[in-house]
Amino acid sequence: MSALTPLLKAPGALIECDDDPEAVFELLCAKGWSDGLPVIPPTPERVERMLAFCDRDFDQPVARIPPRYGAATPIRVAANAVMAGCKPEYFPLVLLALEALAEEQYNLYGTQATTHPCTPFLIFNGPAAQEAGLNSGHNAMGNYFRANAAIGRAVRLALVNIGAAIPGTGDMATAGTPAKFTFCVAENEARNPWEPLHVELGFPREASTVTVVAAEGPHNINDHESLTAEGILTMVAGTMTITGSNNAYYAGQPVLAFGPEHAATVAGGGMSKADVKRWLFEHATLPLARFSKETIERRFRRKLAGQYADAPLDAPVRMVSRPEDLIVIVTGGAGKHSQYVPTFGNTRAATRALKRADGALAKSIQELRRG
Repeated sequence: MSALTPLLKAPGALIECDDDPEAVFELLCAKGWSDGLPVIPPTPERVERMLAFCDRDFDQPVARIPPRYGAATPIRVAANAVMAGCKPEYFPLVLLALEALAEEQYNLYGTQATTHPCTPFLIFNGPAAQEAGLNSGHNAMGNYFRANAAIGRAVRLALVNIGAAIPGTGDMATAGTPAKFTFCVAENEARNPWEPLHVELGFPREASTVTVVAAEGPHNINDHESLTAEGILTMVAGTMTITGSNNAYYAGQPVLAFGPEHAATVAGGGMSKADVKRWLFEHATLPLARFSKETIERRFRRKLAGQYADAPLDAPVRMVSRPEDLIVIVTGGAGKHSQYVPTFGNTRAATRALKRADGALAKSIQELRRG
């Protein structure tokens, strides 16, 4: 008897449908269980293959997903992972991301229900990212690569189907963002001149981690001319300084995703990651006068009165509250472009590591099956 058999006997656990891709898609769209794109039917056989890569009780929640606070049990998450097109070996990374999103500092309720166009930005580090085939090179934030697309999509489907983040009811985003379909990258550790993100955060290099950020879509930083670290950072600072960004008002953690060529130039100029953060803390500023009169009065003078109640109009407004709040990674391929990713603001990034310290995903699963 399959381990799923008792769970599948529960009332409503199974829905019968004509075995036709279009019929399945129509059914799931009618029930509001799709993201608007075709899905793989989550049959018991496919869900069971996904759960072969799970070392937890299938019906015990790994998280409660707001706004409905639905129980994200492995069996429910597995169904969404199947629908998203995940390979079974991706499944531990999907669960890991949901665990990270459930950490209090991330503010999942706020980021699910806000009018702001934020979405989980998943940043993977370590051996498991490579084993899963996550793209960290050309078009790392774009389309084409199955692992990036399916893992991020599985997380989004779980947020909708388990957490009820349905546009207009649970998800109140005014316009949203295309990144809500999927926003998932791996850091290009081979081309990173500094320590990768997970090592900076205190994890062993051989660990496999995900860092989740409540992010807007990426803003391109085009700089084909600068030949120095200061030149590139000047262009970065110009891109970061946006009056409409929540990071001007909240102590958020925006992401600077250097392309490898920009990173090499900045590091070649003798700057560490900490130097980059300090430089941008000082230079990525706007004068208070750049904001509307109403914003100055209502937001800065009243809500941020401790800092701006009597501040002159040339007072600097910083895009990060502290240098260490800026997250710096390296991802992408050749070309002199980098990306700036603003955030929801009222949130903090969360990082989780796979339980196996060596991060060897395939080896870990083999051990689970034997044990």
